[in-house]
Amino acid sequence: MLAASALDERNKALESVKRVLLEHRDEIFDANATDVEENRDRLSSSILHRLYFDQDKLDSVVAGIDDIVRLPDPIGRILEKRELDSNFVLERRSVPIGVIGMIFESRPDALVQIASLCLKSGNGIILKGGREATNSNRALVKAIREATRNTSFGENWILQIESHEDVDFILTLDDYIDLLIPRGSNAFVRHVMENTRIPVLGHADGLCSVYVDAFADLSLAVDVVTDSKVQYPAACNAAETLLVHEAVAGKFLPMVARSLIDNGVELLGDEKTRKIIDVAPATDRDFDTEFLSLKMAIKVVSSLDEAIAHINEHGSGHTDAIVTNNVGVRDRFFAHVDSADVFSNCSTRFADGYRFGLGAEVGISTSKIHARGPVGLAGLTSSKWLLYGNGETVREYSKGGGKSFHHKELI
Repeated sequence: MLAASALDERNKALESVKRVLLEHRDEIFDANATDVEENRDRLSSSILHRLYFDQDKLDSVVAGIDDIVRLPDPIGRILEKRELDSNFVLERRSVPIGVIGMIFESRPDALVQIASLCLKSGNGIILKGGREATNSNRALVKAIREATRNTSFGENWILQIESHEDVDFILTLDDYIDLLIPRGSNAFVRHVMENTRIPVLGHADGLCSVYVDAFADLSLAVDVVTDSKVQYPAACNAAETLLVHEAVAGKFLPMVARSLIDNGVELLGDEKTRKIIDVAPATDRDFDTEFLSLKMAIKVVSSLDEAIAHINEHGSGHTDAIVTNNVGVRDRFFAHVDSADVFSNCSTRFADGYRFGLGAEVGISTSKIHARGPVGLAGLTSSKWLLYGNGETVREYSKGGGKSFHHKELI
């Protein structure tokens, strides 16, 4: 019923979700305060920061809903259209995937983003949030179900599960769930992938790097590196590794170290780095670590190719950036870095569905099939083929049948 609903009804349902969330804000904030208080002593500061759902985050998700409402309908887009023969037309149109199983970390705001994208794209959703956010998630799902109760598709397009046993159970439901999107630790995502026959979309780690090239504007580079690390260090698109070309390392490292240290960042460096600035030694393991905190590993490289090789070996295929004014160097970096998002002269923190203009995202995918990078509405659709015939038979198009295809492209 949801998949076949009209765009206008889905948009009105989203407007209703926004209204009910605002009406129930006190109830939601109280539930979140309970979660924060119950988990304050056992969570790291970065995870606790994700758990908060206050007025600023409510304002953000409400703005996100407005953005999603303004986006065109992802359902029914004509992706291909050709005439096989005279008045014999084939189309490929976008359709919802079906039922999404979403398992995500302790971010109540992510729940609203995910639900809003699924509603707009006509997908049912089964949600499992982090247990730290149980009360917050209950309050949010309750509000969303209330908001859509009187639609043609009702409230059961969105369901919530809470226990680990529930997660293990839904991994077996390949007849009912069409796609799983796990967001969490590397170990958890691997567990999901290895214990289900349902297709899995997502990423395990966000081990992102910024490479400062020999042709970089060093002042610009300081700003890009600082924002990539400091703006929200707990995010999966925050930079964990800084690579610096040896030609500019002597001048650049003291500049960037001053900025990062002033922002509370703990710096670790390889041997070449430590000859230039006074930082703790970085081990090989540090360059394979997603810190998710104010911590960064630095390496001095002798060439662009060494930087590319380091990223492809140690990175997670999420988001990597180069700072350079050399177009040829930039284009080589773009071509050879095997990541979902590759940027030049800007922060890695731009790897985000909202910032990409997708309205919001259900996550960032590092897989190479279906959807890659921030997954918004288009990433929540599949397609079907529609063939408009007039009594045609394959016999007529076989040898001696008298007819032939002309395969004329119509779009």
